[in-house]
Amino acid sequence: MSSLPVVAAVDGSHDSLRALDWALDAARRRGARLRAVHVRQYPARGDDDPVLDRVRAHLEDRTHGIEVEYTGLDGQPGVLLPELGSTAQLLVLGSRGRGGFAGLLLGSSGLAAARDADCPVVVVPRPGREVHGEAPGGPGPRVVVGVNAAGPDEATLAFAFTEAALRGARLQVVTAYPWPGPTWMAPGELAPPMIDQEAVESDTRTLIDDLLAPHRARRPDVRTESWVAPGDAAGHLVAASRDAELVVVGRHRRRPPAPARMMGSVTQAVLLHAASPVAVVPPSPRE
Repeated sequence: MSSLPVVAAVDGSHDSLRALDWALDAARRRGARLRAVHVRQYPARGDDDPVLDRVRAHLEDRTHGIEVEYTGLDGQPGVLLPELGSTAQLLVLGSRGRGGFAGLLLGSSGLAAARDADCPVVVVPRPGREVHGEAPGGPGPRVVVGVNAAGPDEATLAFAFTEAALRGARLQVVTAYPWPGPTWMAPGELAPPMIDQEAVESDTRTLIDDLLAPHRARRPDVRTESWVAPGDAAGHLVAASRDAELVVVGRHRRRPPAPARMMGSVTQAVLLHAASPVAVVPPSPRE
């Protein structure tokens, strides 16, 4: 296990306290330290920080066996929170904090951290978020990972397998393949697809099985199942988030024409709409 801490961003809001609870459980599973960090936009008066006092009270009698650090930083959360990722194995925050507009599904600080942090970032949503669509469920704990068959990232898969092992959960691998809609030739005429959809789905399953093979060999204790479906990847992942312990998605790699870090539309949609906590994993370093 990494010696780096699990970092929870706190601001005293109910959202951040839910994220703190999630981070405490993650630290316990990893045998790691927990670091609660409050980023203050305005400097505290003296050594008093009411937010950290509330966090200490919230964690009282619940941290047996876990080393906990409490840190206050002065500055902009959208800048300082991503920087915490360089000294953390995991950064956890709530979907929204005290700032911003009440209707936002994810605050700007959460978006900045998920996009820019050097470590995986977990965003814990508010309870009761409804999702639509059908996805295979089943009894027992379940971790979901989204895999792009055309451009998979090893870091995302490795994180998902590790998380499933830590939780004693099965791993559900969700892959969407593009499928063209019907082509209308003339009024009343519908042209059939030129490609065999069953063949595309079969080829995608074979590719995913090949991608999973080395991870399955390293983690024989993790039971995996693949779900391959046509169309909207984000929609399938959001549907799969219902009753899931965690949804794991990757972040885009930097590209020369656009050197800034990016998340991608699928990752952002999952962050905004998933019912379960979402882990955004930075890409593997290039060889």
